[in-house]
Amino acid sequence: MADGSESARTRSARASVDGAPPGGAAAPSPEDAYLERRTLRRGSAGPLLLTGLGVAYVVSGDFSGWNFGLAEGGFGGLAIAALLMGLMYACMVFALAELAAILPTAGGGYGFARRALGPWGGFLTGTAILIEYVLAPAAISIFIGDYVESLGLFGLESGWPVYLACFAIFIGIHLWGVGEALRFSLVVTAIAVAALLIFAVGAFTDFDADSLNNIPVDHSAFGAGSWLPFGLLGIWASFPFGMWFFLGVEGVPLAAEETRDPARTLPKAMAWSMGILLLLALVTFLAATGARGSGAVQDAGNPLVEALQPGGKATVLSRIVNYAGLAGLVASFFSLIFAGSRQLFALSRAGYLPRFLSLTSSRKAPFLGLLVPGAIGFALAAWTGDGARMLNTAVFGATISYALMSLSHIVLRRREPGLERPYRTPGGTVTSSIAFVLACSALVATFLVDKDAAFIALGVYAVALAYFAFYSRHRLVAAAPEEEFAALAEAEAELSRD
Repeated sequence: MADGSESARTRSARASVDGAPPGGAAAPSPEDAYLERRTLRRGSAGPLLLTGLGVAYVVSGDFSGWNFGLAEGGFGGLAIAALLMGLMYACMVFALAELAAILPTAGGGYGFARRALGPWGGFLTGTAILIEYVLAPAAISIFIGDYVESLGLFGLESGWPVYLACFAIFIGIHLWGVGEALRFSLVVTAIAVAALLIFAVGAFTDFDADSLNNIPVDHSAFGAGSWLPFGLLGIWASFPFGMWFFLGVEGVPLAAEETRDPARTLPKAMAWSMGILLLLALVTFLAATGARGSGAVQDAGNPLVEALQPGGKATVLSRIVNYAGLAGLVASFFSLIFAGSRQLFALSRAGYLPRFLSLTSSRKAPFLGLLVPGAIGFALAAWTGDGARMLNTAVFGATISYALMSLSHIVLRRREPGLERPYRTPGGTVTSSIAFVLACSALVATFLVDKDAAFIALGVYAVALAYFAFYSRHRLVAAAPEEEFAALAEAEAELSRD
């Protein structure tokens, strides 16, 4: 079992195809014992909790971060970038919904790429997802500290005690159980979404279309004008910031093993999540830039509050939105911890990472998959204090995973057209091809914004790939669901050739 060679996986899958269990009807095999110690709680999440999870991943991005794209592309550049990135995420979500219905396991993107692109493709995808989901919570913990300090809560200042409290409290809730964790996330997310809608109503009362394009024009830039003050290149440079309205929604399939009827529930929840996020992006972007002007919010750490405070004077509504911004950060922080733990759990269970990381507690929580990334995230936050750099690094990892997951959909559609698909992506490979092209464009755009962050991510990738090449790829676990699914394809191909 520990070896997991290609021939062993193929024999196991061939036995499954023939209808006979690999180990016969004897006592539980070592494979069964191995997986029993690595089991998540089944059936804990339904459509509502999963939809809330999809929105929770992203909602903090509506409160801050996106506005820095105004300094790269102006209102027009960021608007076009957000539209294109919204198209990328919508296309990718439809493609992932099909893949999640085919393979509803905790591996998510790693599992999809494993079948389509082989072990190397699976590992590359899973590692990129981990980079995103380990670094993003670390960055958000810093932002939470900044909010706590600015709001004067309990007289605390932003620093390691606040970061430690964030990780300790919210990881503790996750250790309690997935059902409890997702219900907590839903409540906090609902508060944040309600505040965004209240903000939009208040900000639109001061809407002025003339203030949208009030950023000075750089006439030396090609194609520059009031709509595109930094020219056509500004659109491309704004891609990473347009992503902030949607970054993380692709993590919904990571809850597959804890979902009731995942083949039906996951596509529905992902579609609803994406629809809500598109609406929130539209109203937030227009309301914030139209109330005070793009120039006023382009560098603001809290653009929604800035949009509600003419002359810098706080109002009742701005205070409400300020507190709600903290709720939005908590929702995203909390849900991203969930996503990172599940991706780490799946990679570890299959042997790509040290296997002890996938052990689960008596409450069926991957406790080491929560504690180890949490410790790394806290250490990075306390050591660097640079949330923007960590988020840019996370975005780089995300774009790599988007390209590979979209490619996996294209490959599986063409290589295995007869594969049972409970849900089919509208538009088929045309849809996933659009996502693939835009993901590649966004990946290149990260170098325009923060070269250092991109190279940091590449450095992490190099270390991970060395570990896989020289050690873990020789020790994969054939019994892991994602590995069995890939081996089944190999066995079926062999049977068809016989």
